[in-house]
Amino acid sequence: MGHVLSTAIVLLVFWLTLSGRYEQFLVTAGIICSIFIALLAARMNLADKEGHPIHLAISALAYWPWLVWQIILSAINVAKIIINPALPVSPTMTRVKMSQKTDVARVTYANSITLTPGTISVDIEGDDIIVHAITRENAIDLEGGSMDRRCAKFEGSV
Repeated sequence: MGHVLSTAIVLLVFWLTLSGRYEQFLVTAGIICSIFIALLAARMNLADKEGHPIHLAISALAYWPWLVWQIILSAINVAKIIINPALPVSPTMTRVKMSQKTDVARVTYANSITLTPGTISVDIEGDDIIVHAITRENAIDLEGGSMDRRCAKFEGSV
């Protein structure tokens, strides 16, 4: 029941944010639609721990700012590579071990890699992610495992 309620609340906040109008009719319609969709999601077994991981909300407050900072640093690094007339790229494919246990955490880790400029998650094979990196240094940084540890801590498996 907690996931259904949190789904309804998230949907309502999303509705109100996008609407930008807070007239009684629109707010009431938003409440009704949010509850209906949350109940429909529960009936379809989508409002569960995996489909709506509200239990990760607190740890996300630490993980997301760190990820945004990594994205900024990587964007600066890629911009330096692009601006350099010598274009010092060394495209590399590498396998990165992941310690995440749940599907949500594995997808979060793969998406975090892809969101970081200069790296793209290509495939997941077992406990490895195949990653394309724009430079060998980017690949070595990923292989070091700092992002893996942060994402595992986000999941709560550390």
